[in-house]
This record gives sequence, C-alpha cells and structure tokens, in this order.
Amino acid sequence: MKSRIGIQMFGFEKTYTFPFKYDIPSYTQVFLEEASVIKRWVKFIKRSLYLNLKRQKSLEIRNILPEHRSILWINISAPSLGDSLMDLSSRVLLRGRKVDLFTDKKNASLYQNDSVFSRIFTCKAEVTQHKYDLVIIDSFSTRSIDIKTNILPLNPFVGMFGYYNGPEVNRVLFSFHQMNHLLGYVKSETETNKIAKVSMSIAIDDQNIVKKTELPDNYIAIALGGEWAYRTYNQWNKVVDKLITQDNKLNIVLIGSGNAKKAATILLDNFSQGNIFDCVAKFSFNQTAQIIKQAKILLSCDGGLMHAANAVNTPIVPLFARLAPQMQLTNSSCAFPLLDKNDVNNIPVDDILNKYYEASSFVDNHPQSE
Repeated sequence: MKSRIGIQMFGFEKTYTFPFKYDIPSYTQVFLEEASVIKRWVKFIKRSLYLNLKRQKSLEIRNILPEHRSILWINISAPSLGDSLMDLSSRVLLRGRKVDLFTDKKNASLYQNDSVFSRIFTCKAEVTQHKYDLVIIDSFSTRSIDIKTNILPLNPFVGMFGYYNGPEVNRVLFSFHQMNHLLGYVKSETETNKIAKVSMSIAIDDQNIVKKTELPDNYIAIALGGEWAYRTYNQWNKVVDKLITQDNKLNIVLIGSGNAKKAATILLDNFSQGNIFDCVAKFSFNQTAQIIKQAKILLSCDGGLMHAANAVNTPIVPLFARLAPQMQLTNSSCAFPLLDKNDVNNIPVDDILNKYYEASSFVDNHPQSE
C-alpha cells in the first residue's frame, strides 16, 4: 500500500510516494522499513542537485498538454526487456501524437515495428537533428539527465518515475497511472486499471520467419531457463512427463534464451518420442513472442517471456517467487499464477498441472477471436 511515512521536507517524500492520486500495488512499507534513510537521502539530494547543476530543474513541467504534439521519450533505466515493456506500456495513451523513443540498444528491437513510436534512437547524435515540443524522462537518474541535457538541453520535460526510487511497484500500473496523471486524468481509476497492459507489435518479417518453422497448429509453450536461480524452475521435465502421460498427442514448444539450452537438451533427450519442438535460443525476442502468440497457453516463470505473453494476449500459468503476482500482472492479464515466498522450485508439479488444466478449460470455453 502507498505510504506517506517519512520526513516531508524538500520533496524527499517524492522518493516513496506516488506522483498520481490513485493507489497501486507496491512494497513501499517494506522498503521504508528495510532501506537506510541516510542512503535514500543522499541519492535524493544528489539527483536534486544534479538537475540544478545541469540547468534542468526549471524545465520540469507537470502536464502533457494538447500542444505537445512531438515528443521524445527517453527510457534507459529499464534493466531488462520485461521492465522496458512495462515502463513503456502507457505509450498507447499518446496515440495521435508523434512520439519517438531513445533507449538502450538491447531494448531497441522491441519497438522497431511499434504502433506508437515513430522512430527508435540508441545514439545521441541521431536525435540532435530532430525537434520536439516535450521530452519524457524515465527517471531523474544522472544518466537520464545527462542524455536529456546533451541532446535537448532547452526542452521542457516531464518525469515518469521522477524521484520515485527504491520500492518495488507494479510497473505497468505505475506507467499508466502516471501517464494518465500527466495527461490531466483523462481516464478514471477504474478505466485506467482496466486498460493497463503491456503491448507489442510484431513485424510481418518476424511472423513469416516463425511461419517457416512449420510448428503445429495447436500447441502449448514452455519457457525454460532464467536469469535468477530462485526464478528458474528445474522440474519442467516432471511437468512434461505428466502432461504427455495425460495426453500423448499434446504438442509442446520449448522456448527461452541461451541460458535455457541445457534444460532443453535434457528434456529432448528424455522425451525423444514426444511431440516436443525445440525453439530455444533460435529466435529473436519478437519472433519468440510470435511463437507465444500462436500457443494455446504459456507455462513460464516470471520474466520477459511472461510479459511477452501478456502483450500478445496468450493465457499464462506463471510461477512467482518473492514477488507477488499482483506486482507483475494487471486486470487484463489472462493468468493462472502460482507463488512461493522463496523459490519457484518449491512449487509442486501437481499444482502446476492443476493450474494448467484450469487454464486449458478456460481457453476451451473462451475462444479468442483475431
């Protein structure tokens, strides 16, 4: 829940209170109880002073106005593909304006065929030749402020996270509610919560590449691997064994990045006679999103491919650890989540199977139309 505990001085409360008037899921109270006040103060003071040093503080405005037709969004603070999708999810509220994106090279490919962003920049020199009415900055980190100062030093700007720093928060809902706030509350709290979701546009070329793989018409997908051990499930072989025992005609497509290769090899060796298709580390993120889009259901741990499934409206059975599902999902997510407070590997195989059958029954009774 949103907390207003703390020293209400010099705007320090902005580091842990939402810049909009509605509440969203967060771990603010936990953060305030565990994080050092001194460290939080030092970071806040540094950011505030840096804005002044770079002569940017006076350029901050509080609203995106109708006359702001041409906008550059600087988003370089998202550490992962999933975070990028969440932080930029509210761009759909800017449809009808010309919006360009400056982001990290690793995230740029996500938006190359985007329905909102016109141009994608990863180099500061690419931006200087263009003119904008407004800049959106992801946060007031020194890196973000440096980029803004270097490419558009005199432009007014608004902040998304701004000074808010530290507490875990539902990033999709934060993005939508902050954008709604900046636009002057064009939508109610209920409307905003209803439409809040990540989105992706998959290029025709990527769709065609997936089409050439000749995957079966009907399959489920399982995302293997993971960056963090406590969010990497190591018992997918048991899940697959029980799924195939129940239905030996079930098609299963394995997906994931390079860290999933070993798990995929083990599964393929164990189930060489099954209808298992290996798509691990063979496709780009966007192409893998297309594979997920064609799947009946995705089984996965919390991660980028889970967010891709939400973006393309594929039902998911996601496994969470430490971070509750409501911190990652929204009302528009078709999800049947499982949670363990410490490690996804503590989630029983039978619980995953039960959620899968629940999801499968839902899909059978609620066919999606294109």
